[in-house]
Amino acid sequence: MTISTSSDVTALPRINVMKPWLGTEEAEALAGVIASGWVAQGPKVAEFEAAFAAVQQAGFAVATSNCTTALHLALVVAGIKAGDDVVVPSFSFIATANAPTYVGARPVFCDVEPATGNVSATTIAAALTDKTRAVIVADQGGMPVDLDAIRELCDPLGITVIEDAACGAGSTYKGRPVGAGAELAAWSFHPRKILTTGEGGMLTSSRADWAQRAAKLREHAMSASAASRHASVLAPPEEYTEIGYNFRMTDMQAAVGIVQLGRLAQAVEQRRRIVARYTEALTGVHGLRLCGDPEHGSSNFQSFWIEVLPGFGTSRERLLEHLAVQGISARRGIMASHRQPAYAGRDTGDAELAVTNRLTDNTLILPVYHQLTDGEQDRVIDAVRNTGRH
Repeated sequence: MTISTSSDVTALPRINVMKPWLGTEEAEALAGVIASGWVAQGPKVAEFEAAFAAVQQAGFAVATSNCTTALHLALVVAGIKAGDDVVVPSFSFIATANAPTYVGARPVFCDVEPATGNVSATTIAAALTDKTRAVIVADQGGMPVDLDAIRELCDPLGITVIEDAACGAGSTYKGRPVGAGAELAAWSFHPRKILTTGEGGMLTSSRADWAQRAAKLREHAMSASAASRHASVLAPPEEYTEIGYNFRMTDMQAAVGIVQLGRLAQAVEQRRRIVARYTEALTGVHGLRLCGDPEHGSSNFQSFWIEVLPGFGTSRERLLEHLAVQGISARRGIMASHRQPAYAGRDTGDAELAVTNRLTDNTLILPVYHQLTDGEQDRVIDAVRNTGRH
């Protein structure tokens, strides 16, 4: 591979860490919904749910306003309540820990494995308490979590395993889409995700009763959906059988999601090609450790992270600064939620979280997006290599 160089970095355009892949098809789909006059949750949402469930090999799918609300609903339908403990990774976006607090439960932080940044049966076992009623596991950065081993630990104990698949669309686990083997999985369609609806999320489940209750709860727990009421000339009176939420997706978002779902395989293929070029160029660079597919699956590489080790010659922070000078927008690795002010002083378990701290302090995410050209990627590779030489 030939790596291009340039002494006039100020003339080079910025390279973002991520860009959504949106085009005329999404615009046309959105225009069609607007022309229909039905823009709230309706037929397009139902179509998106069915298509997403089919692609992810999930029994049932319930569209939501975002992944956080999907996680919230997952905990509610699983019966998690005040006084319960929920084991969660600290090495995750803070929503993973926030969701249990919304239902009054205690998030108990566990550590992750250094190779994947994911929780494992081993790290979860170290955090279980006599009050643990659920575990949330994440496909961090698109890296598939080893779900079977975790369920082998938790299922006999009556502990519900919820898969935070926010980053997981397009990743595989043991030859199937991630989330296919989960009783409950939550998905994100934020613009940083490979499949985006702007904002939006999805809850998938293998259980019809949980999916039906979640679908009802997202609409204030109305006895009749808004779509069915609006379809009637004389709408029947509705009842509110329990305290519900406004966690709905719009038909505008769903129309975009349907188009995005149709190009998911192509998007993942391109991202994996980009990561293969990074791996070829950066493997063997002293002091760098690259993430890669685990034995049990394949990543969509929603994020491609590298760990900066002492032998690299400079720190993660200095590397980020050097990349920024070159017009390259990289990002610090996944946050450690237990170190955030929101959880300072809270009782969240007593695990040491040594791997979480190490990865949070020393990893960074390199640019990966569908439109990234070979020339732009070569700039990133060259900047990383040069920093290590200084």
